[in-house]
Amino acid sequence: MNTNYKLVRHITVIGSGVMGRGIAYVSAAAGFSTILVDINEQALEAAAGEIRKTFQKGVERAKITAEEAEYAQERLRYTNSINEGAAEADLIIEAVPENLDIKKAVFQQLEEDAQDSCLFATNTSTMSPTEIGSFTSRPERTIAMHFFNPVHKMPLVEIVRGLETSDQTAKIAEQTARQMGKETVVVNEFPGFVTSRISALVGNEAFYMLQEGVGTPEEIDRAIKLGLNYPMGPFELGDLVGLDTRLNNLNYLHKTLGEKYRPSPLLVKYVKAGRLGRKTGKGVYEYTSRKEEVR
Repeated sequence: MNTNYKLVRHITVIGSGVMGRGIAYVSAAAGFSTILVDINEQALEAAAGEIRKTFQKGVERAKITAEEAEYAQERLRYTNSINEGAAEADLIIEAVPENLDIKKAVFQQLEEDAQDSCLFATNTSTMSPTEIGSFTSRPERTIAMHFFNPVHKMPLVEIVRGLETSDQTAKIAEQTARQMGKETVVVNEFPGFVTSRISALVGNEAFYMLQEGVGTPEEIDRAIKLGLNYPMGPFELGDLVGLDTRLNNLNYLHKTLGEKYRPSPLLVKYVKAGRLGRKTGKGVYEYTSRKEEVR
């Protein structure tokens, strides 16, 4: 096995959604030369606008200086070409939707375009880095780096080793996350890892309680925040992450871990209705310009 790894200097992020743009932001802010890739030009433009706003807010709140923000944005490039993004990367972090077929297509393309020495990371919150590594010829250089939303605020990166992930790859992933200012835990692969298994159970149980008429969304969220010291209630978090993402995770965990993860019928109904959360303007809560109301 080849263990000659270069230090990470160039990071490419695949997917410019909420997670991808957040990872690109912290990567550039940490000093890495960063490329954000998305085949959808409109999505890429929207991500660029959100990243600029995040830097502006950071300057306004004295989290970063104007000079640091300017230099960080100079280190960040945008492209809709996977080939261009992969060609010079030392580490590629995939942040596409939680759909195995999509991930397989992305990693097979990356396998063709990336340098032999490049490390592959997936930002999946539930799926197998072992299986994802099998889509490539470098399973020993494939790992999961699970960031949390919002990426620039949440301190943890959950690093998950696949069956064949090398010690060197795990060390580099951990070092890279720490350079981004994150705390890390390194765990072995099992469906849902640590955080997603707990979060999915809490969020799903909240939907069952809402379905059973135990309380309103506001009351349930307030009880969890004040009684269990959670920073966000399960409905607030679900709307932030996306109820479709929550449902995809639960479907995967239900398939792999059994009945206790069966999705609440009410959650399924919300997703079918297009009530996906903040990104659509309506989830459990309704989002207007500055006011959030319970539907």
